[in-house]
Amino acid sequence: MKAGIDYIGVGCGAIIINSKNEVLLLKRSASSRTEPGYWSRPGGEVEYGETVEEAVAREVKEETGIEVKVIRFLEITQNINKNENKHWIALGFLAEHVSGVPINAEPAKHDEVKWFPLNALPKKLTDYTKNAIEIYLKNL
Repeated sequence: MKAGIDYIGVGCGAIIINSKNEVLLLKRSASSRTEPGYWSRPGGEVEYGETVEEAVAREVKEETGIEVKVIRFLEITQNINKNENKHWIALGFLAEHVSGVPINAEPAKHDEVKWFPLNALPKKLTDYTKNAIEIYLKNL
């Protein structure tokens, strides 16, 4: 059985802000299942038995090598694609960079990991990343 196909998948991610008020983004590789070449927030699937906040911290560490502190919930994204028979619900959070230097810890999935000033974001952002950043900026 496969999440998002055989049953509704639950995902999570975080807009991570550092002390310079920059956001950490990952560029999806050409082999990515969804939106190759687009920049996205770190995140992934919630595993059985863990809280969404624990999943956010784990996924960020797995993808970037850094430690984060989850601050608060930002938004929910529902992705239902009947043509591809996929159904995901993703919860987005705001997180603070606690320690570590970001690295591309999953080079098969991502081409690049980079901090961006909030006023100089890349044009090709995934919709859920763009939505979460807009919500964050509105609530400053």
